[in-house]
Amino acid sequence: MYSLLTIALLLALLSIAYQQGWAVSRKLATPEATRLHSRPPYHGSLVAIWTIAPALVILALWALFGATASRAYIVMNLPAEIVDQGGNVLQSAIQRVRAIASGAGVAGEVQPYEMAAGAAFRQFQNLASATVLGSAAAFAAVSLLFARKRIAVRLQARNEVERIVRYLLLGCSAVAILTTLGIVLSLVFEAARFFSFVSPIDFFFGTVWNPRFSTTGAGSGEYGLLPLLWGTVMVAAIAMFVSLPIGLMTAIYTSQYASPRMRSLVKPVVEVLAGIPTIVYGFFALVTVGPFLAAFGQTIGVNIRATSALTAGIVMGIMIIPFISSLSDDILRQVPRAMIDGSIGLGATRSETIKRVILPAALPGIVGAFLLAVSRAIGETMIVVLAAGNSPFLRANPGEPISTVTVTIVNQLTGDQDFASPQSLVAFALGLTLFVMTLFLNMAALYIVRRFREQYE
Repeated sequence: MYSLLTIALLLALLSIAYQQGWAVSRKLATPEATRLHSRPPYHGSLVAIWTIAPALVILALWALFGATASRAYIVMNLPAEIVDQGGNVLQSAIQRVRAIASGAGVAGEVQPYEMAAGAAFRQFQNLASATVLGSAAAFAAVSLLFARKRIAVRLQARNEVERIVRYLLLGCSAVAILTTLGIVLSLVFEAARFFSFVSPIDFFFGTVWNPRFSTTGAGSGEYGLLPLLWGTVMVAAIAMFVSLPIGLMTAIYTSQYASPRMRSLVKPVVEVLAGIPTIVYGFFALVTVGPFLAAFGQTIGVNIRATSALTAGIVMGIMIIPFISSLSDDILRQVPRAMIDGSIGLGATRSETIKRVILPAALPGIVGAFLLAVSRAIGETMIVVLAAGNSPFLRANPGEPISTVTVTIVNQLTGDQDFASPQSLVAFALGLTLFVMTLFLNMAALYIVRRFREQYE
């Protein structure tokens, strides 16, 4: 399918349909005529929707079934002995034909039947693309004529457009909900398969993590979650100790103390930190922060490893600062000016107003920003992969290497794995654990905000 041509066709259909609906409704809106129920833009939007809908349906059907039809056509042009072998041989032949048809090179000598199949498939693609685009344009034209004839003085175009928009919004919400539900169900089912090999008690309360990739038995290895959970909590706690005070103080300065010019300089510079890829943060932790902490530890007589929970937590805290500062800044600026003026009018200083009026009023939003930062810290992967050390042991010293849940998921799913073994299925159990942790964080935050709001109001 020619993507640019398809996009151009859709844009052209939208433009023509909207212009037709708008122009026809404008002709009806004469001083002598009865007043239109809806304004011309609504009529244009309704005609555009009616026009584009059939084209989108045809394109969606081709997107769903086009790959199957293309594969069947290629198989039809392959020799019988290749088709009869099936499996990897057939799949390899199909891929070579597709590469030949697209003009890309293939490894090895091209067989005559492959060249013939590639040429035939190229013609099939051109014909199929022309047919699909032509059908979409034809159905769109018919729908345009039908929608254009529907335009009348009392046509409730506004109501129909708003109803369609409401259904679209409902569909988007349903997609988001169903996606979340699908993710959760996939985690639950795969985690249940893992717990058929390993006892949940041994998993959630075990203190030893040693999966031992072995073929001696399906349940070989020890899968204690506590070392990974402790490492995750330790790194997240260090990150929050770094990011929360810096981020909140930055937000207070930019929203209450900084001049407009200074704010326009400080806030974008801070927000640049949010756009840096996490792999860059991980590399920065590995080659700069880790060696610096190790050297600093030697200076003061404390053993700090270059790859440790402290290194990962500090760098992760730096990464999270923009999440807290930007959100908190926007929230603090939403506090009604009347409350601030009333506090200052009663004789409170600016710092007292911030502490006793602005921060309490903005606390629900600040808690939300804090929750977002904690969730970001718990789910971070690349920084801890490079800087934490990947040592799944229970350690209270943050200067020692540790491992987290996300790092372990990466390790368990790296390479060619058999998803029928507990060594790979444990990744889904770990993912479900992270989901439950985030869920409880949300519930706790809502409870705290509700209790404080009752006291404040």
